[in-house]
Amino acid sequence: MEGTFDVRIYSIERRERANGYTYKVVWKVDTKKHSKTYPTRALADARRSELMTAVKRGEPFSFVTGLPISYSSKAAETNWYDFAIEHVDKTWTRSSANHRKNVAKAMTAATIALLRTPPKQFEPLKVRTALREWAFNTKRRTDLEKPIPEDVRVILDWIQRNTLPMSAWEETEKVDTVVAALGTLLDGTAAAASSVTRNRRIMNLAMEYAIRHGILRANPLPKGKGNGEGGGAPKVAQAIDKRSLLNPQQVTALLEWIGKRPRRGLLYQAFFATLFYAGLRPEEAVALRVGDATLPESDFGEFVVHQAQPEAGSQWTDTGEVHEERYLKGRAGGDTRTVPIHPDLVALLRGIIERYKLKPGDLLFPGEGGDMLAGSVFRRVWGKARKAVLTPPHEFKSPAGKRVYDARHTCLTGWLNDGIPPAEVAEWAGNSVPVLNAVYARCIQGQRDDYLKRIGASYLPR
Repeated sequence: MEGTFDVRIYSIERRERANGYTYKVVWKVDTKKHSKTYPTRALADARRSELMTAVKRGEPFSFVTGLPISYSSKAAETNWYDFAIEHVDKTWTRSSANHRKNVAKAMTAATIALLRTPPKQFEPLKVRTALREWAFNTKRRTDLEKPIPEDVRVILDWIQRNTLPMSAWEETEKVDTVVAALGTLLDGTAAAASSVTRNRRIMNLAMEYAIRHGILRANPLPKGKGNGEGGGAPKVAQAIDKRSLLNPQQVTALLEWIGKRPRRGLLYQAFFATLFYAGLRPEEAVALRVGDATLPESDFGEFVVHQAQPEAGSQWTDTGEVHEERYLKGRAGGDTRTVPIHPDLVALLRGIIERYKLKPGDLLFPGEGGDMLAGSVFRRVWGKARKAVLTPPHEFKSPAGKRVYDARHTCLTGWLNDGIPPAEVAEWAGNSVPVLNAVYARCIQGQRDDYLKRIGASYLPR
């Protein structure tokens, strides 16, 4: 561990406080000052004496901790980069593909913030790619058949040599630097509150791992609520933005426009209609098979939803496929849920099954060549539909239907506004009632007049 003999220890400083005095030990290692405050002079004298004894013995002091190297803890001996890779490897097998990707992103930001010097000899994008796609991807890093490219290896070797030890987490200034990095986008702007919260959660798990293995004594990350800079993670709004919901006229116009597209328009129309009228998540809809739907010639049908296929990227899944097969969100493995299908949607689904000659085991919404419908494809179709249908510039630029997921939000809000009990909506949607209320309560309309009448029935005696 690097150290210096250039150490100067100052006299104890007495500070007056409202409830008495505190005593501050101050010393300088090379050009950096360090300090520690104690409630009594005896404790401060003891600490100062320890430091003086180390200087007289000719011990080098650490540039990082400011303490004699003989005080080195396991944190001082553990390289952050090595620790981060170990933590990623330990959690890889029990993590979903999307979680693996999010962990890699958080670890990349933290690692760059914990470098001794900026890697100016490498392009910033290549450094981030090397960390995110190779260092913190257990599958690719350990693939013997496809070894890490030499240019990536050079970058990672440099990072390993120039990363600070875990003892850097004991410095408040360095922790603040990492926290700021976790809340900042590549262009320097602030990240979304949900992203900051997710990154903080990931880093907290890493800190807990370090504590369990005796590397750190306490979690150095800020606790509680804050603004996302030096304090706790910023507050994330649970309730959806009402402006993201589409009205019935907009939904109809969007679906009609999509249905008129050449070649596969009707199939895309049926896919989006399933989100708007059955409230499925996109990753659930793409996983539906023809046999999962009961489609009578008239009346309501039903879906038996039993799996989701979120899109994560082939480098993050165990199978090498773009999508990862998962159980339903928030449910036990193998659990299912039944969702009603509106008669109009039943007719639309029967039409695409007949047109594309789909069999019971086929995907209900197949992509090109019968493969799973890619997110990049249906997002592109949706983007074109919004641009064509939401013609007033203010509508197109508004949050209305900006994300494909807003189709599900529009559906669930409609069910609640139609007076369907929250418990029933939660069952169809695959949510809990508390989550449903927290997310959609502000969007329930049409019941205010009834509530006011009830309030009006009660009055003060005169």
